[in-house]
Amino acid sequence: MKSIALFLTVCIASISCQKEKAPLTTASAAETTIATMSRADAEALVKQQWEKTLETLRKDRAAEMESKEITLGDKKMRFLQREVGEAPEGGRALLISLHGGGSAAPQVNDGQWQNQIRLYDPEGSLYIAPRAPTNTWNLWHEGHIDGLFDRLIANCIAIHGINPDKVYVMGYSAGGDGVYQIGPRMADRWAAASMMAGHPNEAKPLNLRNVPFSLQVGGKDAAFKRNEICQQWAEKLDTLEKENPGSYVHFFKSYPEFGHWMNRQDAVAVPWMLKYTRQAWPKAVTWYQDDVISPRMYWLAVDPAQAKAGQLIEARCEGQHIAIKSADVMKVTLRLSDSLLNLDEEVRVTWNNKEVFSGKVARSAEAIEKSLAERADPSTIATALLEVSAPQ
Repeated sequence: MKSIALFLTVCIASISCQKEKAPLTTASAAETTIATMSRADAEALVKQQWEKTLETLRKDRAAEMESKEITLGDKKMRFLQREVGEAPEGGRALLISLHGGGSAAPQVNDGQWQNQIRLYDPEGSLYIAPRAPTNTWNLWHEGHIDGLFDRLIANCIAIHGINPDKVYVMGYSAGGDGVYQIGPRMADRWAAASMMAGHPNEAKPLNLRNVPFSLQVGGKDAAFKRNEICQQWAEKLDTLEKENPGSYVHFFKSYPEFGHWMNRQDAVAVPWMLKYTRQAWPKAVTWYQDDVISPRMYWLAVDPAQAKAGQLIEARCEGQHIAIKSADVMKVTLRLSDSLLNLDEEVRVTWNNKEVFSGKVARSAEAIEKSLAERADPSTIATALLEVSAPQ
C-alpha cells in the first residue's frame, strides 16, 4: 500500500507539471518520453480504487435499494425484484425486464409492471422489473432512462454482487419498443438483449455489433405493422452479420398463430441470452449517436458538448493499431487498457487511413479515476487516455 501511495504522489505531481506546459502537438507528443505506470501497478490501483467505489456505493445507495425506488433529477423509478435459483460462480446475472403499456392511466401501467415480474424465470439471476417513471407512449426510451438504468446496474453490482458482464435487457410490447432503442443506445452495458412484440420507431441496429439480439413477434401482430417491421429489422441484422462475420449475432422468430400476445413462447429468449457474456473490450466498435446523446461507448469517448444525433464512428483495434473511420466527428478520446492492447508498446492510430498518433500512451491514475467517476463498472475501467483529432 505504501508503494502505491508513493506512486500516486509521483503520478499526481507529474500530471500537475504537465498541465503547466503548453499543449503538445500530436507529433511532439509522439516524440516525448513519458514516465509510465507499470501494468502491475495499474492493476493494483484499479483494485484499490474499485474497492473504495464499492464501499461508497454500499453506503450511499443501500437505502434506495431497500426502498426499491431510484431517484435521478425529477424522475423516480420503482422496481420489483426476485432472485431465481442458485447464484452461479462469478455472481448472479442481472435481467432488467421492461413492462408494456404506454399512454394509459397509471393503474394500467401498474398492472403491466406487476405482471412483468412474473413473466420469466431466468435461472441464477437477479430478475428486476422496473416501473417506468412516466405514463407516456415512449415509456422506456425517454432521455432519463439511460441514467436511471446506469444507476440501477451500479447498485446491483455493489449491493447484490451481480456479475457486471452478465447484464441483460428485455421487454414486451412498449417494453419491446424500449429494447429496440435502449439496446443500441446502451450497447456497452449489455451481454445480450431481447425484444418481444415491440416497435423500433426511428432506432437503428448499428451499435449492436457486440450485443447478441433476439427479436420475436406474433405473425398476426399487425398493429403499427409490428410484424412487418420486426422482420425488416431482422433482415437489417442479417445484412450486418453477413458484412461483419462474427458480429451482430441475433435470432428472429415470428409466430404465425399469434397476435400481440405470444402465449409466453417468447420465453425461449431467456436461456438464449444467458449463454452470452458481455464483450467489455471488443476489437471493433460501431457507434451511432441516437437522439439521446451518450458521451462514451466501449473504449471510445467524445465531448458531450460536441456530440450530435446521427454522428457515426467506426473503430477497430488490430494488434497495436487503432483505425478510426468518421466523417462527422472532430475529436475522439480513446479509453485504453491492457485488455485491449499492450500499453508497454507503441500505439499507432489512423483516422480515415491517415496517421494521427504514433507512440506510447502512459497509464495514469487520472484515467482510472475518470472512468470510475463516469461509471461504476469494474470491467471497463480505462488505465490510459489518448485524445486524437481528425486529420486536417
